[in-house]
Amino acid sequence: MKTIFELRTAFIAGTYTPTEAITASLAVIKEKNDHLNVFLDVYDYSIEVANVATEMYKKGGELPRLLGMPIAIKNNILIKGKRATGASKILEHYTATYDATVIKRLRDAGAIFVGATNMDEFAMGGSTENSAFGVTKNPLDTARVPGGSSGGSAAAVAMGAVPAAIGTDTGGSIRQPASYCGLVGFKPTYGAVSRYGLMAMGSSLDQAGPMTHSVADAQLLHEVMSGLDTYDATTIAPDTYPTLEEKPTYTFGVPRPFLKEGIDADVLAAFESHIEHLKSLGHTVVDIDLPLFEKGLAAYYIVMPAEVSSNLARYDGIRYGFSAEGKNLLEVYQKSRAGGFGAEVKRRILLGTHVLSSGYYDAYYGKAELVRRKMRQELADVFKTVDIILTPTAPTPAFKIGEQKDPLAMYSQDIFTVPVNLTGVPALTFPMGTVNREESTLPVGVQYIAPLGGDARLFTIGKKIYDESL
Repeated sequence: MKTIFELRTAFIAGTYTPTEAITASLAVIKEKNDHLNVFLDVYDYSIEVANVATEMYKKGGELPRLLGMPIAIKNNILIKGKRATGASKILEHYTATYDATVIKRLRDAGAIFVGATNMDEFAMGGSTENSAFGVTKNPLDTARVPGGSSGGSAAAVAMGAVPAAIGTDTGGSIRQPASYCGLVGFKPTYGAVSRYGLMAMGSSLDQAGPMTHSVADAQLLHEVMSGLDTYDATTIAPDTYPTLEEKPTYTFGVPRPFLKEGIDADVLAAFESHIEHLKSLGHTVVDIDLPLFEKGLAAYYIVMPAEVSSNLARYDGIRYGFSAEGKNLLEVYQKSRAGGFGAEVKRRILLGTHVLSSGYYDAYYGKAELVRRKMRQELADVFKTVDIILTPTAPTPAFKIGEQKDPLAMYSQDIFTVPVNLTGVPALTFPMGTVNREESTLPVGVQYIAPLGGDARLFTIGKKIYDESL
């Protein structure tokens, strides 16, 4: 599958049409999906929409930016009239009654949605093994996970079905699967993209973003989806933050103490090679100290479950979704939630309810929020001396399906990504190299972190360093 910009060029030239692109996309899905379990639903109506787009290209004139582009959508983002499950049994038969804001904006820009992708249930997980509808396999090595929770979206791009997919990122759920699948993934500044129509996991953490083959494609999708939304009071105006200066070279900060433990030796070697590449391009790389970043994982796994506990209270077996029979209202609640939620969701609800309970709120949740505020200040101070913070995206390459049986070991995969969500800053990941595991060559990603509102800076640097090397 070509990039969005390559498809656009071909569509305008008349050498390829949206109808052909959608037909090819559906053919790939038909060929590979039964084995990989990437798509939960496929939208055959997309051919009709593609035919309309093809005629629009023939007429010429000013055309929408994404006209005719096949896009896959994570199944926790609402598309009116389509099934929206969150990969959970409790919403197995739920049909969305309205469009998410990001869906409306993508559709207005001409995008064609080919299907809904698998994910960890309610976005809780880092492997897409926690779906009620089965495990998604990594197209690069089907014995391995594609990452999560947006693993289905990453796999959709990696398998060649679509040039881009939309995921959501609460603690790394776009960036980590992008790393595992050799893609570009972008998590915006918090508030840059509306959360209206996204199934809430962690309301102060969630953001929708793109997964693509190039930084330019990610920028285009982000520009289409972002902006103020009257339905989401947390959205921010584009001029909220000062414009960051573009430079011929930048100063990158590496939190060395943060890289001492838990990182795979081959991933660290690829990271060091990337640093040397940056230096060869004239950039400056310096060591920085971010002691609170090392506490980020602990703080995140208090804040996030607390918000999960609150947000998932609405799934009670009464208002919508799966409902179990009971002798009374309390028993309906208990049986519906027990039968409708999977093990990881239950684990996080229990943890979140505990940290919010009387006697524990101040000891756990209060302290985690204090750490979060101090992390924001720590970042603000560091960004006075560096332009970009540099880390690996994940400490390991994609692991084998079923290999991570300990939930705490799974959580540690988020060590480099969760501080970004806690502090609200934007981050971009793209491939920095490969490592060998048995008979597989697996991609690993590098993460660039910018100050609040520094989304454009990440795109500018990413296009120079990654896209120009393609």
